[in-house]
Amino acid sequence: MNVTHDIRKLQLEQLNMLFEVDRICKKYGLKYMLFAGTCLGAVRHKGFIPWDDDLDVIMLREDYDKFLDAAERELDTDTYYMQKEYSEHWMGCFSKIRKNNTAFMEKVIPKDSEQHQGIYIDIFPCDNLSDSKLVARLQFLASKIVIAKCLTKKGYITYSSIKKVFMALCKLLPFELFKKLAMKRKAANSKYVHSFFAASRSFRKSVYPREWFTETKQLSFEGADYPVSAYYDDLLKVLYGDYMTLPSAEDRKCKIHAVLVDFDNSYERYIGIQKDMDFEELTKSIR
Repeated sequence: MNVTHDIRKLQLEQLNMLFEVDRICKKYGLKYMLFAGTCLGAVRHKGFIPWDDDLDVIMLREDYDKFLDAAERELDTDTYYMQKEYSEHWMGCFSKIRKNNTAFMEKVIPKDSEQHQGIYIDIFPCDNLSDSKLVARLQFLASKIVIAKCLTKKGYITYSSIKKVFMALCKLLPFELFKKLAMKRKAANSKYVHSFFAASRSFRKSVYPREWFTETKQLSFEGADYPVSAYYDDLLKVLYGDYMTLPSAEDRKCKIHAVLVDFDNSYERYIGIQKDMDFEELTKSIR
């Protein structure tokens, strides 16, 4: 398998999905921006980080909710699938656009055999953060409980004793209550916002001044201009520190974070063998 070649092929599939996000957001007047490693790629490489295999965008919750509704109407359902958060076959706290008739099967085997496992991009919500320091910390804890409950329902297995205890306790807690606390919809004028559902382990790296997500500028990404935070320098320093310095040669090796990738056949083709094949065999099956 030519990993470098396949990562580029994967990136180009994801770029087509970004075209769709951009088209829909422009049509409906919604604000989004490239986020995390995708934003870093735009700043440092004017495109994908060469060894990166995912694409992330983020929206404030109000635009995010509107986008999910619009995308279901706008996307070509023969080509794409809108995998909405907390939906029947996707217990996730963020959303994805998936490509039909492809496979991107990760190590965690879903409990729900009908969960779409095609190539995807991530669509993250950015939520209001209470101006109260205590409530803000409670929101962070609530998000961790929500994430843990989602992971449990998706079939996540951990070998950490501490995580096992935490996830077992989370099963007993009311899901909707903690979800509402984490999202804090009524704090629309709060000074700060958060991206806790982007699964960062750090409170500090997930909390930002609101203007970082209301003010954008255009940067070149793979030959076209896309929005990033107008404060991208501050944002990337929070996320990555000295972000313009390349990582070590070892960390720059191309990696695909899936055990099976197929650009031409549906994940459904592999569901029957997914549970029976070990990871090494699955990896050899990547095409």
